[in-house]
Amino acid sequence: MANELEFEKPILELQTKIADLKEYNEKSDVDLTKEIVKLEIRLGKLEDAIYGNMSAWDKFQVARHPERPTTLDYIPLIFDQFMELHGDRYFGDDAAIVAGIATFHGTPVTVIGHQRGKDTKDNLHRNFGMPHPEGFRKALRLMKQANKFGRPIICFIDTKGAYPGRAAEERGQSEAIARNLYEMSDMTVPIISVVIGEGGSGGALALGVGNQIYMLENAVYSVISPEGAAAILWKDASLAKQAAESMKITAADLFDLGITDGIIPEIRGGAHRNVEEQAALISTVIRKGLNAMSALSGEQLANQRYEKFKKIGVYEEL
Repeated sequence: MANELEFEKPILELQTKIADLKEYNEKSDVDLTKEIVKLEIRLGKLEDAIYGNMSAWDKFQVARHPERPTTLDYIPLIFDQFMELHGDRYFGDDAAIVAGIATFHGTPVTVIGHQRGKDTKDNLHRNFGMPHPEGFRKALRLMKQANKFGRPIICFIDTKGAYPGRAAEERGQSEAIARNLYEMSDMTVPIISVVIGEGGSGGALALGVGNQIYMLENAVYSVISPEGAAAILWKDASLAKQAAESMKITAADLFDLGITDGIIPEIRGGAHRNVEEQAALISTVIRKGLNAMSALSGEQLANQRYEKFKKIGVYEEL
């Protein structure tokens, strides 16, 4: 089966067996209903056992699944009247960042998110979801516009990281990310960030300075990829699985550490199994978040954001 993950193989094999039995049952005079029911019960227990005990590396693989929903998959299911806007007014447009205005249950909002490609051609166009400086500057331009007109900002995070190429560095990659962090910290409108896939390094953080930060159950959020961490720590990228376990990159880890505000449940097997249902779960969380912040003034929103990030990484000297 295309795009299958290693830990899912027992499930996929059993699903194939059930499908074959159902097809045979329809075409023959032999009644295999009881056998099919037994196998479906067994499948349910197997899914509970495997999906209920996924390792950090398993979740990382699901977060990078090629069929995992992207920002553009979620936008039409969550928002109405989305109008995409382009360009940073300095250099050009960056297809790795999607940004525009929309309505959410009748409320005007600004929506910004990383965008991966769906195939090789699209990935080249989107630069595999890794933004150049103009992508971050486009995002900031839309954020400033939202701040001016009092529109809440909704960010979807899904990137391996900011593009590390020479051209990006020449155009001020680090400065562009730092500028986003600085400007977002002081905005007077609600900002909700949702990690929908892989949240990698500064490229993710550039859209992650929110009043509320949520992660999908199988999303990951880290300062570096497990492969990169393994290469640096142990000079061996093949130890990525071991690195993933020690880096605390899962939604549960980040919530326990107080970095995120909540975990959005995923459809069993991953968000790609039912995009519409997953979008509904995300929409519910966004709506609750905006309602909770509706009574706060601009100054209170900025202060709450400041205090939230001030608490992250606090340590005690023994």
